[in-house]
Amino acid sequence: MRVHEVIHTDKGPAALGPYSQATKLPVGDRSLVFVAGQIPLDPATGELIGGSAGDQAHRVMQNVQVILEAAGSSLDQVLKTTIFLSSMDLFAEVNEAYASYFVDAPPARATVAVAGLPKNVEVEIEVLGYC
Repeated sequence: MRVHEVIHTDKGPAALGPYSQATKLPVGDRSLVFVAGQIPLDPATGELIGGSAGDQAHRVMQNVQVILEAAGSSLDQVLKTTIFLSSMDLFAEVNEAYASYFVDAPPARATVAVAGLPKNVEVEIEVLGYC
């Protein structure tokens, strides 16, 4: 018997493979929300956006935000993020875009450079939150 809920919204990009945009797990009187790694896809077209790594990070965070909202959560309820970069040379640019979404109480975070990301994007972000 499944105890978690699958989250899907047309306001966020469709998954590129056999995974959910997010899942929600009840824990006591709250729920944990796990948002799958998001890349800079335009939800309306399913196409990658162009632009800099900072532009890509903004699109990714907008995607994360709408998926969190579909789960009944928000960016204010994010506990942990993981940022995957194609190169650590992009850290400062992505960090600046990312920081604009977490002004008061930024969540815990890890940032790693990886050998490759889906569709050869510069940035991917996954999120753990609650509601």
